[in-house]
Amino acid sequence: MALTPLDDLNRLYGKLKRRAGAAEAWSNYYNGDVPLKFASPEFRGQTGALFDDFSDNWCQVVPDATVERLVPIAFRLNDGTIDTKAWDAWRRNEADVEVGLAFLEALIAGRSFGLVWKPDGINTEITFHDVRQAIVEYVPGKRRVRRAGLLLWRDGAQERASLFYPDAVYLWVREVGKVDGLGDPLAPTFGGTGWVSTGVLPNPLGAVPLVALENRARLRGKPTSEIASVAPLQDSVNTLWAHLMTAADERAVPARAVLGMDRPTKEILDEDGEVIGEEDLPIDRFRRDRLLWLEREGAQIAEFSAADLTNYTSVIETAVRHIAAQTRTPPSYLTGEMVNISADALVASEAGLVAKVQERQRYFGATLRELMRLEALASGDAARAEALSMGSVVWRDAQFRSEAQYADALTKYKAINVPDEALWERMPDTTPEEIERWKSMRDDQAAAIVGGNIAGLFGAKPDDTAGETPELEAADAQ
Repeated sequence: MALTPLDDLNRLYGKLKRRAGAAEAWSNYYNGDVPLKFASPEFRGQTGALFDDFSDNWCQVVPDATVERLVPIAFRLNDGTIDTKAWDAWRRNEADVEVGLAFLEALIAGRSFGLVWKPDGINTEITFHDVRQAIVEYVPGKRRVRRAGLLLWRDGAQERASLFYPDAVYLWVREVGKVDGLGDPLAPTFGGTGWVSTGVLPNPLGAVPLVALENRARLRGKPTSEIASVAPLQDSVNTLWAHLMTAADERAVPARAVLGMDRPTKEILDEDGEVIGEEDLPIDRFRRDRLLWLEREGAQIAEFSAADLTNYTSVIETAVRHIAAQTRTPPSYLTGEMVNISADALVASEAGLVAKVQERQRYFGATLRELMRLEALASGDAARAEALSMGSVVWRDAQFRSEAQYADALTKYKAINVPDEALWERMPDTTPEEIERWKSMRDDQAAAIVGGNIAGLFGAKPDDTAGETPELEAADAQ
């Protein structure tokens, strides 16, 4: 029996909500909002909710270190030229900013999504959505062929859905009114799933316009969050810090003990001033007032050494090193220790992170090429769409270098006759617009040289006689 669009909507909706639950857990880790784990019931009974709001958050550093190096700066066609139309559309939709948020969400939750559509039938929009809003389904056995896509959003007391197929888009709405504690809509108040169709639109692109950016996808298995391998170590670090601070509160200073003497007491008097008994003096008073006296012969004072808290910090440092090794995050990002490090040593320490970023550039780049292919189709330029599908994404250099290092490397490339345009493209944060401007300036310089206007290269010649008196001007004339 063939599935109807409503069947697809309900099935994809349920799948999206299940993914959203896992994504919420990883998002909480990124925000440092996680409960204390690996603590014994006895420890919890002693500390209560004291450490509920504490987190030594390493889960934020790991994805941030990767996303800050994922910066696309241009789109190249299959003939090697820069597609200025694609870059104009990219910047017109502020995708140069929004794509960083999409990358970060993909690293945290495992997925994010990009959508290309013409909501008004005139202007093409490129938007990005997280895993709580969108889902894509593929044709069985074909990992790159999208069968359908679902996009959800709230509109006041209504929840709206757009179900994308290669040839049509089905629009739905339902009343939800209330939301749960996470902001998700509760079950509708009337029978069934509550979805009501509001129309069907043609899809002129001939493809599902919703594309997934997947992190660490596998041939068999789901995309993975960058936080998945960090979370257990993060939980252990938080617990160790809780134990350390508890030990610091009680055992960080030496403790003294009195041997061979009864505890100090005070007399208990009745209303007439008669002694009717005695009671032990509270030890806290002696700690607070720092008073001590010995009255019994042979009494001695002993001392218990302060607890060695470095036992905790050494284990925490080991856990942090494990985080660095497993996630290929440079130790300098996690420990902040950068003393007398040479440039070569710093490059070597970042080699793992650079390799990881370059790998993400390859996979995310395929998604960005597909997004811009859809944008070209939406603009009615099928030839450019085909050229983009076989082209590439130009990324900012994943390796952070100083200006002196770039200058030295480009000078050596120039010595082996690498063209200027290729050298300019290797410079960080150089946009296609800047390269075109430099080319124009170079052509103007060449034209000035060929035309004999050498002075024009350096501006107008200054007037040496400016400010002279008439007498001096007459003398110069003679």
